[in-house]
Amino acid sequence: MSSITLPMIKVNDYRDNLRPLALAAPLLILLLFSFGAPIVVLLTRAVYEPTIANTLPRTDAVLQQDSAGVPGEPVFVALASDLKEASKAGTVYEFAKSLNTRLPGIRSQILRIARNAASDQAATKETMIKAAPLLGQERGWAAIRVGMNRFTSFYLFSAFDLRWTEQGTIGAVPAEQAVFLRVFGRTFLIATLVTLATLALGFPLAYVMTNLRPAIAGIVLVLVLLPFWTSILVRTAAWTVILQKFGLLNDLLLWLGLISDRLELMYSRTGLIIAMAHIQLPFTLLPIYSVMRSVQPSQLRAAQSLGGRPFTVFRRVYLPQVMPGVLAGCLLTFILCLGYYITPVLIGGASDQLISNFIANYVNVELNWEMAAALSFVLLASTLGLYVVMTRYLGLDLFKMG
Repeated sequence: MSSITLPMIKVNDYRDNLRPLALAAPLLILLLFSFGAPIVVLLTRAVYEPTIANTLPRTDAVLQQDSAGVPGEPVFVALASDLKEASKAGTVYEFAKSLNTRLPGIRSQILRIARNAASDQAATKETMIKAAPLLGQERGWAAIRVGMNRFTSFYLFSAFDLRWTEQGTIGAVPAEQAVFLRVFGRTFLIATLVTLATLALGFPLAYVMTNLRPAIAGIVLVLVLLPFWTSILVRTAAWTVILQKFGLLNDLLLWLGLISDRLELMYSRTGLIIAMAHIQLPFTLLPIYSVMRSVQPSQLRAAQSLGGRPFTVFRRVYLPQVMPGVLAGCLLTFILCLGYYITPVLIGGASDQLISNFIANYVNVELNWEMAAALSFVLLASTLGLYVVMTRYLGLDLFKMG
């Protein structure tokens, strides 16, 4: 009997485990196709770029037989033929743009050759080099040879201000082109400053709320949650009014006598941090408040009755218990700040744009999806790495607080 009952029990348990999964299956499928798949497709463009190889099939075939720095006549003839076909197919502009990311300045020269090829002008090595001087240099053909590889590390290296040199080694890009490490550093710095500002405001407020009467604490909590009920665009627009040179904040500081001259808060890092801290304050405060409510006051009274001074009791009894909430709130705020876009555009200055602004620019203005994908990949990897460190090595569990 037991040999029959045991498998039946296992089958029933298996069905019980599948039932919740079946109920969640439609949502999981929706998330997969509307959220997961587009992200994966975008990120693959950071390492997969077939434009050059697809545009120059004849050139690639002939170039494999010519290893000279500047190839011979047959390669130039094949290039002219490929560009003529690309002009007919309407892909020559995309090709020129892709090659220009690797070799700045060659876009206009490639388009000039394509126009000549489309008008059936004689295509010789001499005439093509005259129209496109970069094709008479080794670095021009080095860029084309590297671009023939559909899988590339070019964009990921560019996200770290690095590149492949003509000697086949990895080196830094010229100083005037090195921008991304500085932008990433600025993004992480501003996220850190905003996180510290919200912690300085949120921790005392959460402590006060835990010691208030429930009715009053509820009112304060509603006031804290008010930003959630307003669009982030509306809140940012409100701060543009408050932070102006002749805005409400400057008027208040002058009336209080705290300043003698009006401050330039708009289009500045100070104004940006103030606005972002206001928006992010609830994200830091709520996890802290949730954990603080679980701390038993009797523990603090017991520590004091045993001779502990107030600061010692706070440091050795209270703070270790609320630290998971502090870390969770700070981590949540920090990660959200890394992806800010609207607030830096409206309030931050030209030197305060974050990495998300550069990603949006590459997508909407320059139409360079590969560079946008590379920057997105680095930002996503950094965020996931930070989360893993916080959860694994600091023992933080965002799902087991309170």
